Amino acid sequence: MEVLSATDQKKEAFLKGIAAACETPLSMGATQLREAAMATLESQPVPTTRSEAWKYTRVTRLIGKTWNKGEAQENATEYFVPEVNGWNIVFVNGQFDAAQSTMPDAAGLTVMTMADALKAGKLDAQWGSLTQQQSDWFEALNMAFATDGLYIHLEAKTAIDRPIYLLHLTTGDATAVVSRNFIQVEKGANLTVVQHAVSAEGTSAYVNIVNEHFVADNAQFNFEKIQDEAGEIYHHSTEWAEQTRDSRYDIRSITLQGHWVRNNLNIRVNGENCGTNLYGSYMPNGKEHIDNHTMVDHLIPHCESNEVYKGIVNDKSTAVFNGKVFVRPDAQKTNAFQQNANIVLSDDAEMYSKPELEIYADDVKCSHGSTTGQFDEEAVYYLRARGIGEQSARMLLVQAFVADVMDAISNDALRDYCLNKLQERASA
Repeated sequence: MEVLSATDQKKEAFLKGIAAACETPLSMGATQLREAAMATLESQPVPTTRSEAWKYTRVTRLIGKTWNKGEAQENATEYFVPEVNGWNIVFVNGQFDAAQSTMPDAAGLTVMTMADALKAGKLDAQWGSLTQQQSDWFEALNMAFATDGLYIHLEAKTAIDRPIYLLHLTTGDATAVVSRNFIQVEKGANLTVVQHAVSAEGTSAYVNIVNEHFVADNAQFNFEKIQDEAGEIYHHSTEWAEQTRDSRYDIRSITLQGHWVRNNLNIRVNGENCGTNLYGSYMPNGKEHIDNHTMVDHLIPHCESNEVYKGIVNDKSTAVFNGKVFVRPDAQKTNAFQQNANIVLSDDAEMYSKPELEIYADDVKCSHGSTTGQFDEEAVYYLRARGIGEQSARMLLVQAFVADVMDAISNDALRDYCLNKLQERASA
């Protein structure tokens, strides 16, 4: 009889708890995908800090806990940003709440749960085609156990002037939420989706959300991802996107609060004349840990990508930024820009920044940069000398520091919400 090591015992117990919490996963209807994902989970070890991709982010406490299924009933209206004026779609602990949701009724727009989309045969062709469930342990976990999510399909040459507002509410104690969303924007179409993850104080949970985005020729897709989770939430978020010719993909990843956050953003630029814009902001306090990993893969010539991530790190918190841009041999005339800037407010706070360019073409314009420092005390003094209190002066500087990220948010109400939350964090 094989004797499992302590590490393998923890892994086995963790997976058993997730399986019990996610009783009817979507992959039960996709045998090959499920088998591949389960094989990855069984054959590969849980990532550790010995892996470069996880060097600064520990998963020991996450794996060492036993997670359960959460209740699906909770009032979500208090968490809405109502001025967004979108169609509100609510998931509570990974389960669709029809009573609190308003499904879109626009021509050319199809929105349904992933479970219904799978039953209708809408996911057969592309579901899982971008993601790495055969090599990435946590993506395999999502493929194997995701219980539901949102399916969105926008027909060609259709423009939707209202955003789809997707609220993920997590509640309870030791709750496991494994969810998956699929969004396809066809040729010449235009769509905005807001994904807002929230939880209340006292909540403890593991949240694993994977998004697949397909942006077709000459289409435009705006994705606003807001993370504002109180309590002890381990949030693992993954986006995979693919663009084809003349398309534009804009994504804003704003982490307002989170106990342990890992964001993986992966974009394949697979057509000429594409525009890709990535903006991110984060402000960890206390002992929070926020890790952003991004990858933009330029495969085709004549494309442009722009990436700006800014963080303010306080108390005993930790932040990580690892951004990679690939320019493949055929991707001549690529223009790629990447910047990460950070302010560290405490001697005990830690910031790890690693921007990377990997270029295999010779006719490109690519640059990257990283800066980490403290508040400019001369600027604080300048403002105070003009009658502004110290706290107000620091909040003004915070607002100025993150202005280019906040200005990129497409919805005015959402921008104000994020900026107000960041200012509250700065003054705490």
